[in-house]
Amino acid sequence: MATLDDVRRIAERLPGSEERETTGGAAWFVRRKLYAWECHPWPSIPADIREIVAAELVVAVKIADPIEAMALREMAPEVFLPRTTAWSEPKVAFRMARIDVLHLGELVTDAWRTQAPKYLVREFDGETA
Repeated sequence: MATLDDVRRIAERLPGSEERETTGGAAWFVRRKLYAWECHPWPSIPADIREIVAAELVVAVKIADPIEAMALREMAPEVFLPRTTAWSEPKVAFRMARIDVLHLGELVTDAWRTQAPKYLVREFDGETA
C-alpha cells in the first residue's frame, strides 16, 4: 500500500519540487505549479466520489493529456476514480491503498514533468543545456 511518505520520497528527488500544506492536505509544486496533491472531500465533488475521498487516502496528479487520464481510468477503475471536478484538468485521482509504489513513482514523476520548466527536466534527465 502506497502512502504520502512514498509521494514525499519520490517528490524529494525531483529538482525544484516543494511540498506545501494546503487546506485540502499535502500538495507538491514545482516553480509554483501544482503537480500532485492529497484530495479532500470538497462539496463540489460528486457525492459517490466524495464518500471514497472521505473514507480513504486519495491523491491526484496532473496528466499531460486528457486521453491518457481517460485511459488510466478505464484500464484500472478500481484504482483510478472517475473525474472529480473540472478544477486543474487534466488530472487523475487514485486510491493510494490500491496503487503499486512503482506506478505511483511513474505518475508523480510524469506529473512533475508536465509542470516543470524544461531546464529542470533536462537537469533531472542528466542532460546539459
